[in-house]
Amino acid sequence: MTRDAAGRTTVRAIRLAAGIRLDGVLDEAVYRSVPPITDFLQQVPVEGAPATERTEAWIMFDEENVYVSARVHDSAPASEWVANEMRRDTIQLRQNDTFSVFFDTFYDRRNGFNFYTNPLGARADQQFTNEGNPNNDWNPVWDVRTGRFDGGWTAEMEIPFKTLRYRSGGAQLWGVQMRRAVRRKNEWSYLTRIPISAGGWRGPAGIFRVSAAATLVGLEPPAASRLVEIKPYAIGGVATDRHAVPIRENDAGGEFGADVKLGLTRNLTADFTYNTDFAQVEVDEQQVNLTRFSLFFPEKREFFLEGRGIFGFARGGAGAGRPGEPSDAPTLFYSRRIGLEGDPDNVQAVVPIHGGARMTGKAGAFDVGALSIQTDKSLEAGTASTNFTVLRVRRDILRRSSVGGIFTNRSVSLVGPGSSQAYGVDGTFSFHENLDVVAYYARTRTPRADGRDASYQGRFDYGGDRYGLTVNHIAVEEHFLPEIGFLQRENYRRSNLSGRFSPRPRGSALVRRYALEADVDYFTTADQGLVETRERTVDFSTEFHNSDRFEVNLTNSYEWLQEPFLISKDVVLPVGGYGFTAGAVSYTLGGQRRASGGLAFTAGSFWSGGIRTLEYRQGRINVSNQFSVEPTISFNAIDLPEGEFTTTLAGARFNFAFNTRMFFSGLVQYNSSNDRWGNNFRLRWEYRPGSELFVVYTEERDVNTLRPRRMDGLRNRGFVVKLNRLFRL
Repeated sequence: MTRDAAGRTTVRAIRLAAGIRLDGVLDEAVYRSVPPITDFLQQVPVEGAPATERTEAWIMFDEENVYVSARVHDSAPASEWVANEMRRDTIQLRQNDTFSVFFDTFYDRRNGFNFYTNPLGARADQQFTNEGNPNNDWNPVWDVRTGRFDGGWTAEMEIPFKTLRYRSGGAQLWGVQMRRAVRRKNEWSYLTRIPISAGGWRGPAGIFRVSAAATLVGLEPPAASRLVEIKPYAIGGVATDRHAVPIRENDAGGEFGADVKLGLTRNLTADFTYNTDFAQVEVDEQQVNLTRFSLFFPEKREFFLEGRGIFGFARGGAGAGRPGEPSDAPTLFYSRRIGLEGDPDNVQAVVPIHGGARMTGKAGAFDVGALSIQTDKSLEAGTASTNFTVLRVRRDILRRSSVGGIFTNRSVSLVGPGSSQAYGVDGTFSFHENLDVVAYYARTRTPRADGRDASYQGRFDYGGDRYGLTVNHIAVEEHFLPEIGFLQRENYRRSNLSGRFSPRPRGSALVRRYALEADVDYFTTADQGLVETRERTVDFSTEFHNSDRFEVNLTNSYEWLQEPFLISKDVVLPVGGYGFTAGAVSYTLGGQRRASGGLAFTAGSFWSGGIRTLEYRQGRINVSNQFSVEPTISFNAIDLPEGEFTTTLAGARFNFAFNTRMFFSGLVQYNSSNDRWGNNFRLRWEYRPGSELFVVYTEERDVNTLRPRRMDGLRNRGFVVKLNRLFRL
């Protein structure tokens, strides 16, 4: 390892005649004969300062795998370490003590693969695109073992070269980054110096800053070979659906299908799917909607998740692509439009997928993505057999910028006879450390209308640590309708200005940062220029050294209703203008605590009346390292002249990890907005790398308080067992 006067760091990979024994015990001769990679630097709390805990690491390789090992020193006793998650890819794992490694295999300083673990040997993996847009649902084949020594813990990772994509050829240059998190100190340190502002002001995400990574030399991957993976599945079960056409009652059956992954080149991979089934996917978490606009539900189906960063349109860097959050601009490709039809706020019918293909990868300086899926006709959804096609190309320019284009086609439109298309061009430009510009122009063609079918955006972001500024303008014309996309609202122009002042008090033993943020948001109709929404917000928050956060928010809103709004089942707001103001206060316990989550209270005027809201969100109680409970509750009391009503959303997720490859989860939830109670119980066992067994039971019921037995209104239930097996050739 070398580091020059400018901080540029180079590390050398070590060739092994034979691989290491993967056991978490660093007893091979290489650990004694080769000096470790060390001297990590803090990103937070003190940018550029030496890490307070020593980390020693090695990168090695043989003909099949790249190995990353670490000796993670910790001055605290093991009882004070934060290690309470064993499941793969969970958000909670990031709240643990972790060691991670990131590889920029094409050395393009923008994209790559991240792998990390905790002292319990839990695994997490991510794909990054354009210095952000993390795909947390990428599940490659790799392995890790951890151990402990007097004064810390150890980790040994084994990552097959077949899991990664890289250029063909002999000796290569890769980008590499390593990160160490000590959660009890809320300290994040890296192999290279990362600016404290990187990754967004609400929390450190320096691993996204690919352009600041170290350089890895000495690596000689095996010659390019064509990757072939075949993953057949078999499924059997019994299902009842009393809202299907025709009604299904204890309908037993079975299916089989397969996914195939084929390496066209070392840089381009094709995926094929036949008779695609998603029975193992966890159900959506319920949401309460008190607005006039559609809710966004995240994609959870594995086939659509892999490589999704390439298909992202007009997305920025590290702050973009958070799981489950839409961009503030229209989404031109929203994969939930494939295989699901209906209102996501209410009921969506499942449409069978015959099969399809996807190609993703890199061709020179271009990122390339292509997708084609064929669905069957559905009487329940009222849809014909339909083909969905998406093409995406993006080219790297300058140091941290890119330009690209996208095209989508739905062969059978939902708004008239014929097909529908969407197409657009976009650019994301990153300058210096904290300056980002995003712009796009898009149009759609549908049978509904011609003309006034464009959408465009210009967004300027300065995201410094102490100051922040955002200027944003979006236009969505009245006939713009991406039928394989997502629009939260139609026919609008949005102008947004926000500023932030977030100092870090020096010498405070309690407070890490204060933040004062002000925001003005205007929505006008695109066709007439009428003010439809105006929102002015002032937010003050305090982040403590222990990761807790206190926040106070005041929001003044104006809404113009051009037509009556059904806000509840029997409460209708008439046409007119409404001005209202509400304040909120919240306290969030740091995610590394045994009991965490945020408690928030909101009160004030709301539409023509008032609102009181009490909410406990993102809750988690660690009963043990294997068992946790994640409760959530939201209670809204709305008092309007047009009528009073309350909404209650309550749920709990129960997680039990038998080990790092087998876990059980149960999700129980109730939503008073639609009077429904739902359960989803899943057992997942990765019995060998890439091969899984799922046992799933799902049930949904209507709840009627007037019935003697109020939960007898069964809507649907199902019990399935699904087995797949990965074959790598």
